[in-house]
Amino acid sequence: MRISEHMAGGLLAGAVLLLSTMGPAAALDEKRVVQPPERNPLAVFRFGFSAYKRGEKGEAVEAYRYAAENGQVGARWKLARMYAEGDGVPQDDYEAFKFFSAVAQQEVSPGSRDESYVSDALVAIASYLKSGIPGTPVKANPALAQEYYMRAAAAYRNATAQYELGRMLLTGEGGTKSVQQAARWLQLAAEKGHAGAQATLGNLLFQSGKVVRGLALMTAALEQAGPADVGWIRSMQEEAFALAGESDRRTAIALSESYLGTGLE
Repeated sequence: MRISEHMAGGLLAGAVLLLSTMGPAAALDEKRVVQPPERNPLAVFRFGFSAYKRGEKGEAVEAYRYAAENGQVGARWKLARMYAEGDGVPQDDYEAFKFFSAVAQQEVSPGSRDESYVSDALVAIASYLKSGIPGTPVKANPALAQEYYMRAAAAYRNATAQYELGRMLLTGEGGTKSVQQAARWLQLAAEKGHAGAQATLGNLLFQSGKVVRGLALMTAALEQAGPADVGWIRSMQEEAFALAGESDRRTAIALSESYLGTGLE
């Protein structure tokens, strides 16, 4: 018993001596345990992505927050998307708007690693600004929304931004109306395979007398449209199809198959 007590006393004395030589900062620095030096923001962001894929979204959110607070653009974007969609966190458009705004403030060159994050954030902010977020300081501001779409469309060639900008220019929403400029942006988005842009541009061409090309674009758009767009594109295409002559219909169908196979010329 005496030997064990003596050994315990010696171990305790040794532990006290070790802690005293380490100093209070090393002995009591809990922050160092929670956030070790090797825990760099990029590594934590990747860890969060892995946790998210495993379905551990609470753990992913914590990792994303740490990475976002330490400058990771991708982590800020991911948190914005999660709040916008209520994915692993309570749905909150204003919280999403704030995270998207933090991403959009980054100076990111076209073609860089973070381009897609900034481009998507600009589009999301513009969409919020078009109608505002009820009960928050974010009020409807179509003119400012158009500016955000323009930045994403011009600097990052974002197809969704090009499409939305084209639509706003067609109607004059946001203060500027120009069918010619609208057609230009819609053409750029349509060339990237954006179904909404193809359908809208096709209808514009059809209404201006370019029946075959317009009908072909609407037909191609209908073939590749997502569930959210099928209804309005089908209605537009069927109306134009009914008005076109038999010869124009056949030519348009053949041209639409060419568009689907090789893209727009």
